[in-house]
Amino acid sequence: MPYIHRPYTALPAHKVTTAEIIDDIRTHHPDHPKAAVIPRILGNLGVETRYFTRPLTAATISGTAGIEDRSNTAFADALTLATDAARQALTAASLDPHPGAYADIDAIITTHSTGWSVPNLDIHLIEPLQLKPTVSRIALTTMACAGGAQALTRAVDYIAARPGSKVLVVAAEVISSVYNHHDTSVEAMIYKALFGDSAAAVVVTDEPPAAPAFHIAGPADTLEYVLPGSLDRYSGRIGADGFHFDSTKEALSAADDVLPAVLDWLGPHHVDWAAIHPGSPRIITDTAKAICLDETGTRHSFDTLTYEGNLGGVSILRVLERTHTDPPGHGAAGLAIAYGPGFNTAALRGYWHTA
Repeated sequence: MPYIHRPYTALPAHKVTTAEIIDDIRTHHPDHPKAAVIPRILGNLGVETRYFTRPLTAATISGTAGIEDRSNTAFADALTLATDAARQALTAASLDPHPGAYADIDAIITTHSTGWSVPNLDIHLIEPLQLKPTVSRIALTTMACAGGAQALTRAVDYIAARPGSKVLVVAAEVISSVYNHHDTSVEAMIYKALFGDSAAAVVVTDEPPAAPAFHIAGPADTLEYVLPGSLDRYSGRIGADGFHFDSTKEALSAADDVLPAVLDWLGPHHVDWAAIHPGSPRIITDTAKAICLDETGTRHSFDTLTYEGNLGGVSILRVLERTHTDPPGHGAAGLAIAYGPGFNTAALRGYWHTA
Protein backbone atom coordinates (compact mmCIF):
# COMPACT_ATOMS: atom_id res chain seq x y z
CA MET A 1 0.00 0.00 0.00
CA PRO A 2 2.38 2.71 -1.21
CA TYR A 3 2.41 6.31 -0.02
CA ILE A 4 3.80 8.99 -2.32
CA HIS A 5 5.38 11.60 -0.06
CA ARG A 6 5.62 15.33 -0.83
CA PRO A 7 7.73 15.93 -3.95
CA TYR A 8 10.44 18.60 -4.06
CA THR A 9 11.25 20.56 -7.20
CA ALA A 10 14.48 22.30 -8.17
CA LEU A 11 14.09 25.16 -10.64
CA PRO A 12 17.08 26.67 -12.47
CA ALA A 13 18.21 30.26 -12.18
CA HIS A 14 17.15 31.87 -15.45
CA LYS A 15 13.54 33.04 -15.52
CA VAL A 16 12.36 33.68 -19.08
CA THR A 17 9.12 35.41 -20.00
CA THR A 18 6.96 34.61 -23.01
CA ALA A 19 7.48 38.18 -24.20
CA GLU A 20 11.24 37.58 -24.27
CA ILE A 21 10.77 34.41 -26.31
CA ILE A 22 8.50 36.21 -28.78
CA ASP A 23 11.16 38.90 -29.19
CA ASP A 24 13.82 36.22 -29.72
CA ILE A 25 11.72 34.55 -32.42
CA ARG A 26 11.15 37.89 -34.14
CA THR A 27 14.89 38.57 -34.11
CA HIS A 28 15.81 35.19 -35.61
CA HIS A 29 12.85 34.85 -37.98
CA PRO A 30 11.92 38.37 -39.15
CA ASP A 31 10.50 37.09 -42.45
CA HIS A 32 8.59 34.11 -41.11
CA PRO A 33 5.34 33.65 -43.10
CA LYS A 34 3.38 33.38 -39.84
CA ALA A 35 5.20 36.23 -38.07
CA ALA A 36 1.98 38.18 -37.54
CA VAL A 37 0.13 35.36 -35.78
CA ILE A 38 2.90 33.63 -33.83
CA PRO A 39 2.75 36.11 -30.89
CA ARG A 40 -0.99 35.51 -30.52
CA ILE A 41 -0.54 31.73 -30.69
CA LEU A 42 2.17 31.78 -28.04
CA GLY A 43 0.12 34.10 -25.87
CA ASN A 44 -2.73 31.59 -25.92
CA LEU A 45 -0.54 28.81 -24.48
CA GLY A 46 -1.21 30.04 -20.97
CA VAL A 47 2.50 30.16 -20.10
CA GLU A 48 3.74 33.44 -18.67
CA THR A 49 7.17 32.36 -17.44
CA ARG A 50 9.46 29.35 -17.42
CA TYR A 51 12.97 28.65 -16.14
CA PHE A 52 16.01 27.68 -18.21
CA THR A 53 19.32 26.37 -16.90
CA ARG A 54 21.13 28.81 -19.21
CA PRO A 55 20.27 32.33 -20.40
CA LEU A 56 17.98 32.53 -23.43
CA THR A 57 20.92 33.98 -25.39
CA ALA A 58 23.20 31.02 -24.61
CA ALA A 59 24.73 29.14 -27.53
CA THR A 60 23.01 25.95 -26.38
CA ILE A 61 19.56 27.58 -26.46
CA SER A 62 18.99 30.31 -29.05
CA GLY A 63 22.56 30.17 -30.35
CA THR A 64 24.32 27.91 -32.82
CA ALA A 65 25.80 25.20 -30.59
CA GLY A 66 25.88 21.73 -32.13
CA ILE A 67 24.65 18.45 -30.79
CA GLU A 68 27.70 17.69 -28.63
CA ASP A 69 27.57 20.95 -26.69
CA ARG A 70 23.80 20.85 -26.35
CA SER A 71 23.79 17.27 -25.13
CA ASN A 72 26.65 17.65 -22.67
CA THR A 73 25.24 20.87 -21.26
CA ALA A 74 21.73 19.46 -20.91
CA PHE A 75 22.83 16.36 -19.04
CA ALA A 76 25.21 18.22 -16.73
CA ASP A 77 22.51 20.72 -15.85
CA ALA A 78 19.92 17.98 -15.37
CA LEU A 79 22.24 16.15 -12.99
CA THR A 80 22.79 19.30 -10.92
CA LEU A 81 19.04 19.94 -10.62
CA ALA A 82 18.29 16.26 -9.92
CA THR A 83 20.86 16.10 -7.14
CA ASP A 84 19.40 19.21 -5.51
CA ALA A 85 15.81 17.96 -5.69
CA ALA A 86 16.73 14.47 -4.45
CA ARG A 87 18.62 15.81 -1.45
CA GLN A 88 15.58 17.86 -0.46
CA ALA A 89 13.30 14.81 -0.73
CA LEU A 90 15.66 12.59 1.27
CA THR A 91 16.09 15.18 4.00
CA ALA A 92 12.34 15.76 4.32
CA ALA A 93 11.77 11.99 4.67
CA SER A 94 14.66 11.66 7.19
CA LEU A 95 16.31 9.14 4.86
CA ASP A 96 19.39 11.21 4.02
CA PRO A 97 22.86 9.82 4.73
CA HIS A 98 24.54 10.24 8.07
CA PRO A 99 28.29 10.05 8.82
CA GLY A 100 29.52 6.58 8.02
CA ALA A 101 26.17 5.45 6.60
CA TYR A 102 24.35 5.39 3.29
CA ALA A 103 21.03 7.02 2.55
CA ASP A 104 18.21 4.68 3.60
CA ILE A 105 16.92 3.99 0.10
CA ASP A 106 16.39 0.55 -1.45
CA ALA A 107 15.68 1.59 -5.03
CA ILE A 108 16.08 4.64 -7.23
CA ILE A 109 13.89 5.20 -10.29
CA THR A 110 14.89 7.97 -12.66
CA THR A 111 13.29 9.53 -15.71
CA HIS A 112 15.24 11.76 -18.06
CA SER A 113 14.95 12.27 -21.81
CA THR A 114 17.00 15.41 -22.55
CA GLY A 115 20.72 15.18 -23.14
CA TRP A 116 22.53 11.87 -23.39
CA SER A 117 24.83 9.94 -21.12
CA VAL A 118 26.11 6.42 -20.57
CA PRO A 119 25.86 5.58 -17.71
CA ASN A 120 22.57 7.36 -17.16
CA LEU A 121 21.09 9.54 -14.44
CA ASP A 122 20.45 6.69 -11.99
CA ILE A 123 24.11 5.72 -11.70
CA HIS A 124 25.31 9.32 -11.74
CA LEU A 125 23.18 10.02 -8.65
CA ILE A 126 24.47 7.18 -6.48
CA GLU A 127 27.63 8.84 -5.19
CA PRO A 128 26.39 12.43 -4.67
CA LEU A 129 23.33 11.11 -2.81
CA GLN A 130 25.41 8.50 -0.95
CA LEU A 131 23.13 5.67 -1.96
CA LYS A 132 24.36 2.18 -1.15
CA PRO A 133 26.19 0.37 -3.98
CA THR A 134 23.54 -2.37 -3.97
CA VAL A 135 20.62 0.00 -4.50
CA SER A 136 18.18 -1.27 -7.12
CA ARG A 137 17.91 0.93 -10.20
CA ILE A 138 15.31 1.55 -12.88
CA ALA A 139 16.23 4.14 -15.52
CA LEU A 140 13.46 5.45 -17.77
CA THR A 141 15.22 7.35 -20.52
CA THR A 142 12.70 8.21 -23.24
CA MET A 143 9.36 8.60 -21.48
CA ALA A 144 9.48 12.42 -21.66
CA CYS A 145 6.22 14.03 -20.46
CA ALA A 146 4.80 10.80 -19.05
CA GLY A 147 8.03 9.99 -17.22
CA GLY A 148 7.10 11.19 -13.74
CA ALA A 149 3.83 9.26 -13.63
CA GLN A 150 5.49 6.23 -15.19
CA ALA A 151 8.24 6.33 -12.56
CA LEU A 152 5.66 6.48 -9.77
CA THR A 153 3.96 3.45 -11.33
CA ARG A 154 7.25 1.54 -11.25
CA ALA A 155 7.68 2.57 -7.59
CA VAL A 156 4.26 1.14 -6.76
CA ASP A 157 5.20 -2.12 -8.52
CA TYR A 158 8.53 -2.29 -6.69
CA ILE A 159 6.99 -1.85 -3.25
CA ALA A 160 4.27 -4.39 -4.03
CA ALA A 161 6.97 -6.92 -4.92
CA ARG A 162 9.27 -5.98 -2.03
CA PRO A 163 7.23 -4.80 0.96
CA GLY A 164 9.04 -2.50 3.32
CA SER A 165 11.15 -0.93 0.58
CA LYS A 166 11.88 2.76 0.36
CA VAL A 167 12.01 4.09 -3.21
CA LEU A 168 13.41 7.39 -4.45
CA VAL A 169 11.87 8.71 -7.69
CA VAL A 170 13.82 11.42 -9.54
CA ALA A 171 12.76 13.22 -12.72
CA ALA A 172 14.94 15.75 -14.54
CA GLU A 173 14.47 17.54 -17.85
CA VAL A 174 16.41 20.31 -19.58
CA ILE A 175 13.94 20.82 -22.40
CA SER A 176 15.51 24.13 -23.38
CA SER A 177 17.92 21.87 -25.28
CA VAL A 178 15.26 21.50 -28.02
CA TYR A 179 14.94 25.29 -28.44
CA ASN A 180 16.42 25.36 -31.90
CA HIS A 181 16.07 28.09 -34.52
CA HIS A 182 16.64 25.60 -37.32
CA ASP A 183 13.07 24.47 -36.60
CA THR A 184 10.73 26.96 -38.22
CA SER A 185 7.29 25.33 -38.18
CA VAL A 186 4.55 26.92 -36.09
CA GLU A 187 4.62 23.84 -33.88
CA ALA A 188 8.33 24.42 -33.23
CA MET A 189 7.62 28.01 -32.23
CA ILE A 190 4.99 26.74 -29.79
CA TYR A 191 7.47 24.36 -28.17
CA LYS A 192 9.96 27.19 -27.72
CA ALA A 193 7.43 28.93 -25.49
CA LEU A 194 5.83 25.87 -23.91
CA PHE A 195 8.71 24.04 -22.26
CA GLY A 196 10.74 24.74 -19.14
CA ASP A 197 13.64 23.10 -17.28
CA SER A 198 13.52 21.52 -13.82
CA ALA A 199 13.99 18.43 -11.69
CA ALA A 200 11.88 16.91 -8.94
CA ALA A 201 12.20 14.03 -6.51
CA VAL A 202 9.90 12.16 -4.17
CA VAL A 203 10.12 9.25 -1.73
CA VAL A 204 7.63 6.39 -1.95
CA THR A 205 7.16 3.95 0.96
CA ASP A 206 4.57 1.47 2.18
CA GLU A 207 4.53 3.07 5.63
CA PRO A 208 2.42 6.22 6.03
CA PRO A 209 4.66 9.25 6.55
CA ALA A 210 4.23 11.76 9.36
CA ALA A 211 3.11 14.32 6.78
CA PRO A 212 0.32 14.17 4.16
CA ALA A 213 0.75 11.82 1.19
CA PHE A 214 -0.97 10.42 -1.90
CA HIS A 215 -1.99 6.87 -1.02
CA ILE A 216 -2.17 4.20 -3.74
CA ALA A 217 -3.66 0.82 -2.81
CA GLY A 218 -1.48 -1.17 -5.21
CA PRO A 219 -0.58 -1.97 -8.83
CA ALA A 220 -4.24 -2.42 -9.81
CA ASP A 221 -4.65 1.31 -9.25
CA THR A 222 -2.13 2.23 -11.93
CA LEU A 223 -2.62 2.51 -15.68
CA GLU A 224 -0.20 2.23 -18.59
CA TYR A 225 -1.65 2.72 -22.04
CA VAL A 226 -0.20 3.27 -25.51
CA LEU A 227 -2.62 4.62 -28.11
CA PRO A 228 -2.59 2.31 -31.16
CA GLY A 229 -1.22 3.86 -34.34
CA SER A 230 0.12 6.93 -32.56
CA LEU A 231 3.88 6.52 -32.88
CA ASP A 232 4.45 9.73 -34.83
CA ARG A 233 2.11 12.11 -32.97
CA TYR A 234 4.97 13.35 -30.78
CA SER A 235 8.59 12.35 -31.26
CA GLY A 236 12.15 13.43 -30.63
CA ARG A 237 14.82 13.72 -33.28
CA ILE A 238 18.60 14.20 -33.21
CA GLY A 239 20.47 16.15 -35.88
CA ALA A 240 23.94 17.59 -36.27
CA ASP A 241 22.56 20.93 -35.10
CA GLY A 242 21.04 19.53 -31.89
CA PHE A 243 17.85 18.04 -30.51
CA HIS A 244 14.43 18.53 -32.07
CA PHE A 245 10.86 17.82 -31.00
CA ASP A 246 8.27 17.12 -33.68
CA SER A 247 4.54 16.53 -33.76
CA THR A 248 1.75 15.97 -36.27
CA LYS A 249 -1.68 17.63 -36.49
CA GLU A 250 -3.17 14.50 -34.93
CA ALA A 251 -1.22 15.32 -31.76
CA LEU A 252 -3.81 17.95 -30.89
CA SER A 253 -6.41 15.27 -30.18
CA ALA A 254 -4.10 12.63 -28.69
CA ALA A 255 -5.17 13.14 -25.07
CA ASP A 256 -8.82 13.08 -26.08
CA ASP A 257 -8.26 9.84 -27.98
CA VAL A 258 -6.92 8.03 -24.89
CA LEU A 259 -9.54 9.34 -22.45
CA PRO A 260 -12.03 6.54 -23.22
CA ALA A 261 -9.42 4.02 -22.07
CA VAL A 262 -8.75 6.12 -18.96
CA LEU A 263 -12.45 6.29 -18.11
CA ASP A 264 -12.81 2.54 -18.64
CA TRP A 265 -9.96 1.98 -16.18
CA LEU A 266 -11.44 4.43 -13.65
CA GLY A 267 -14.79 2.67 -13.83
CA PRO A 268 -17.01 3.68 -10.90
CA HIS A 269 -14.18 5.54 -9.13
CA HIS A 270 -15.02 9.23 -8.79
CA VAL A 271 -12.34 11.93 -8.70
CA ASP A 272 -12.31 14.81 -6.18
CA TRP A 273 -8.99 16.27 -7.28
CA ALA A 274 -6.40 15.59 -9.96
CA ALA A 275 -2.79 16.21 -10.85
CA ILE A 276 -3.09 16.52 -14.63
CA HIS A 277 -0.01 16.88 -16.80
CA PRO A 278 0.17 20.56 -17.82
CA GLY A 279 0.97 19.84 -21.44
CA SER A 280 -1.35 22.58 -22.69
CA PRO A 281 -4.57 24.28 -21.57
CA ARG A 282 -6.56 21.89 -23.75
CA ILE A 283 -4.97 18.79 -22.20
CA ILE A 284 -5.90 20.01 -18.73
CA THR A 285 -9.44 21.13 -19.56
CA ASP A 286 -10.34 18.11 -21.71
CA THR A 287 -9.07 15.68 -19.08
CA ALA A 288 -10.88 17.56 -16.32
CA LYS A 289 -14.12 17.57 -18.28
CA ALA A 290 -13.89 13.83 -18.91
CA ILE A 291 -13.49 13.07 -15.20
CA CYS A 292 -16.13 15.65 -14.18
CA LEU A 293 -13.69 17.92 -12.35
CA ASP A 294 -14.21 21.67 -12.04
CA GLU A 295 -11.61 24.45 -12.28
CA THR A 296 -10.85 24.28 -8.57
CA GLY A 297 -9.70 20.69 -8.97
CA THR A 298 -7.26 21.61 -11.74
CA ARG A 299 -5.78 24.82 -10.29
CA HIS A 300 -2.43 23.26 -9.45
CA SER A 301 -1.99 22.01 -13.02
CA PHE A 302 -2.86 25.42 -14.45
CA ASP A 303 -0.55 27.23 -12.01
CA THR A 304 2.32 24.98 -13.05
CA LEU A 305 1.62 25.66 -16.72
CA THR A 306 1.34 29.41 -16.13
CA TYR A 307 4.46 29.97 -14.06
CA GLU A 308 6.80 27.16 -15.15
CA GLY A 309 5.43 25.77 -18.40
CA ASN A 310 5.38 22.16 -19.47
CA LEU A 311 8.18 20.54 -17.44
CA GLY A 312 8.11 17.23 -19.28
CA GLY A 313 8.48 14.23 -16.98
CA VAL A 314 8.90 16.51 -13.98
CA SER A 315 5.45 18.08 -14.45
CA ILE A 316 3.32 15.59 -12.54
CA LEU A 317 5.64 15.74 -9.53
CA ARG A 318 5.53 19.53 -9.57
CA VAL A 319 1.72 19.50 -9.67
CA LEU A 320 1.66 17.04 -6.76
CA GLU A 321 4.04 19.31 -4.86
CA ARG A 322 1.67 22.23 -5.40
CA THR A 323 -1.19 20.03 -4.17
CA HIS A 324 0.58 19.77 -0.81
CA THR A 325 0.52 23.56 -0.44
CA ASP A 326 -3.27 23.67 -0.84
CA PRO A 327 -4.42 20.10 -0.28
CA PRO A 328 -7.73 18.26 -0.48
CA GLY A 329 -9.28 16.75 2.63
CA HIS A 330 -8.37 13.40 4.13
CA GLY A 331 -9.73 10.56 2.02
CA ALA A 332 -10.40 12.71 -1.06
CA ALA A 333 -10.17 10.57 -4.19
CA GLY A 334 -7.40 11.69 -6.53
CA LEU A 335 -5.92 11.00 -9.94
CA ALA A 336 -2.42 11.66 -11.24
CA ILE A 337 -2.22 11.39 -15.02
CA ALA A 338 0.40 12.28 -17.62
CA TYR A 339 0.69 11.93 -21.38
CA GLY A 340 3.84 11.54 -23.44
CA PRO A 341 5.29 10.68 -26.84
CA GLY A 342 4.28 7.39 -28.26
CA PHE A 343 1.41 8.35 -27.59
CA ASN A 344 1.57 6.92 -24.07
CA THR A 345 -0.36 7.54 -20.88
CA ALA A 346 0.51 6.74 -17.27
CA ALA A 347 -1.92 7.26 -14.40
CA LEU A 348 -2.42 6.46 -10.73
CA ARG A 349 -5.63 6.64 -8.69
CA GLY A 350 -5.74 6.81 -4.92
CA TYR A 351 -6.67 8.87 -1.89
CA TRP A 352 -5.26 11.85 -0.03
CA HIS A 353 -3.85 10.74 3.30
CA THR A 354 -3.54 13.28 6.09
CA ALA A 355 -1.19 12.30 8.88
